[in-house]
Amino acid sequence: MSSAASGTALASLRDRVAAEVAKVIVGQDEVVDLLLAAAVVGGHVLLEGVPGVAKTLMARAWSAALGLDFRRVQFTPDMLPSDLSGTMTLRFEEAGSRQDLAFRPGPVFTNVLLADEINRTPPKTQAALLEAMQEAQVSVDGVSHPLPQPFLVVATQNPIEYEGTYPLPEAQLDRFLLKVDVGYPTVAEEEAILRLGHRGVAPATLDDVQVAASAADIAAAQTEVDATAVAAEVSAYVVAVVRRTRELPSVGLGASPRAAVHLLAAAKAGARLRGRAFVTPDDVAAMAPPVLRHRLVLRPEAELERYRPDDAISAALASVPVPR
Repeated sequence: MSSAASGTALASLRDRVAAEVAKVIVGQDEVVDLLLAAAVVGGHVLLEGVPGVAKTLMARAWSAALGLDFRRVQFTPDMLPSDLSGTMTLRFEEAGSRQDLAFRPGPVFTNVLLADEINRTPPKTQAALLEAMQEAQVSVDGVSHPLPQPFLVVATQNPIEYEGTYPLPEAQLDRFLLKVDVGYPTVAEEEAILRLGHRGVAPATLDDVQVAASAADIAAAQTEVDATAVAAEVSAYVVAVVRRTRELPSVGLGASPRAAVHLLAAAKAGARLRGRAFVTPDDVAAMAPPVLRHRLVLRPEAELERYRPDDAISAALASVPVPR
């Protein structure tokens, strides 16, 4: 996405946040944009990339630039739901003369939760996270506890290592607004990474990231995105693209109606990031891959031919007439 236009509150916020993140991360401008788009529409993000491409560092720097509370949880096969949501513990009062049960919040009580290697934890723990993602609350001993707002899950997973993993169920994948492929940097970017300050192998500049936004800035961007104009023809285009994914011969399971809602919301944020107050078909097409790629289940024969979800999305976009 271009950062040239700063004619909206969201575009201006993005420029400030990107400048702070650039102190730590070289390149990956699209990831910054997509994280910000997810934050302002209340969605969650799945970052997929090989080890060493700065997925965790990106999430930490981005959260710091927005001034959001951040916690990281390393997901493991022996992780319990209570390790994430919290537990009931004994609380002593008046020098131990009285005791009762009190809720001790888990790491999910934060603004940005980094679920590192989310596919390494069992389904029971993933189900606990699913409630937090969908309902913005957790339930412990039959009592619901609301999460802080804003609340955003940034999950990571490794696309090349499957031993000891628990693939995310389709219902949980569908709750992620975006799946972002974090690739390798260019040659120039990789050389620039080596010129960044380091303490040994650790980045020395993370503490230099300053807060570039206030709660009011984020609220203004959210209000602005909600007010973005959408023509009837553009809404129909979103529906047509999503429905077309269900008809492709290479796809066994296409995108859900929730995907259409998410695609339109992401396109609104994309329009504001480009400095416009209205959505165009180009905004829809730009957001279609990150919104849809994790929601499509390809047929086995298509996978054998190395067909990818992004190929199916390109085919759907190419076969749907663009409104003028």
